[in-house]
Amino acid sequence: MGETAELAIGATFLVYLLLMLAIGFWAWRRTSNLSDFVLGGRSLGSWVTALSASASDMSGWLLLGLPGYAYLSGLESLWLAAGLAVGTWLNWRLVAGRLRIASEQAGNALTLPEYLSNRFNDESGLIRIISAFFILLFFLFYTSSGLVAGGKLFESVFGLPYVWAVAAGALTVILYTTFGGFIAVSWTDLLQGLLMLAALLAVPLIALGELGGVAEALSRLEQRNPHLLDPFSDNSGVPLGWITIVSLAAWGLGYFGQPHILARFKAIRSVRQLPLARRIAMSWVVLSLIAASLVGLVGVPSFDQPLADAERVFIELVGLLFHPLIAGICLAAILAAIMSTADSQLLVASSAFTEDLYRVLWRRQASERELVLVGRLAVVGIAAAAFLLALDPDSQVLDLVAYAWAGFGAAFGPVVVFSLYWSRMSRNGVLAGIIAGGVTVVLWKQLQGGIFDLYEIVPGILVATLAILLVSRLERPAGVE
Repeated sequence: MGETAELAIGATFLVYLLLMLAIGFWAWRRTSNLSDFVLGGRSLGSWVTALSASASDMSGWLLLGLPGYAYLSGLESLWLAAGLAVGTWLNWRLVAGRLRIASEQAGNALTLPEYLSNRFNDESGLIRIISAFFILLFFLFYTSSGLVAGGKLFESVFGLPYVWAVAAGALTVILYTTFGGFIAVSWTDLLQGLLMLAALLAVPLIALGELGGVAEALSRLEQRNPHLLDPFSDNSGVPLGWITIVSLAAWGLGYFGQPHILARFKAIRSVRQLPLARRIAMSWVVLSLIAASLVGLVGVPSFDQPLADAERVFIELVGLLFHPLIAGICLAAILAAIMSTADSQLLVASSAFTEDLYRVLWRRQASERELVLVGRLAVVGIAAAAFLLALDPDSQVLDLVAYAWAGFGAAFGPVVVFSLYWSRMSRNGVLAGIIAGGVTVVLWKQLQGGIFDLYEIVPGILVATLAILLVSRLERPAGVE
């Protein structure tokens, strides 16, 4: 990339980053207590809730991981996209409204561990402590995936050494998340979500035009590898087995347990605003998933030589198709995707540390000012740990996201759904579900071959559900009926 192009892209990035920091400063002035820092005072409207939930959900993998997967695997990627779309709709339909009401009734609970603890009258604090442990564990992997994505972006565009590239992305997210809290995170997510969608739609449309239209693009793609156009086979023509199809579609099961997405449901101003928010979110998700898959597919015939790193296909297409100024805006969309998720993850993780560990274990009488300060320091500490995890330049964004997504989906998904729909679930049933789901994912991930190639979220959710049912039925139901 030439010096002029780098300057133009750098200027675009600088304007974008300054805008994010300005929003962070504005939100800092509106953050006066822990409720503001963690949930924005439950004041979000439909648009902010919808796009904040969607943008924080998809992360950098939407512009790097999914296009890279489609580039390598072709229409096989549609199983993954379809599973995510269905899971998004079910989460908004089944969980959003009930969780908004239930979390407020459960002592105005700010965090997911606090909600579960209050809902089931856990005076021992075990639910909060164990939940916070799994949140911190899996968010380390999830946040590191965003830093890896940021490293790949800065390394590709500016030629920075990988370590410095990762550090640059981490520092930016830390600054506005630390100061602005949930309000800054949500409003930056709104802008970032719109930028992500615009870039995802523009790249494949322009690429198709350069290739001579849809028919010509399909013809060239078929010449390169006809197996990429078959959703029922892999890129070598081998039919997909049930393990592969179930593993891809099962990504949709993870939505019910993602703390950073569930936080948006709790933060909306009123349940009456949820139907509009759901429609906005679903429109964004469906368009984004289709466009991201198309980026990978059009990338195959767009380059004479196969890419060494498939997850850079969006970056390479942007450099090939656009003027440096427009390229800078499109590449800023990757930064937006990374930041929109990393900031949410850091905030939820720091909230779990502050509210569910620091306050419960060490400082029950801590003031609001002290808790906000601890929350801000926790953001920095957790980001530093994720940074160390992201230092491996060979890390794949999609692999890191898959592990964390499965961990949250299995540890918290069944527990959240049962807490909203089954009054007989007990306090010990909650503990059993969280531990069984989280531990199953960790252990299953270490095994390979045969049935163990099944995505770990599936056995994790099944084992967690079984644990909840068995333990709850063995004792007297506790908590709110």
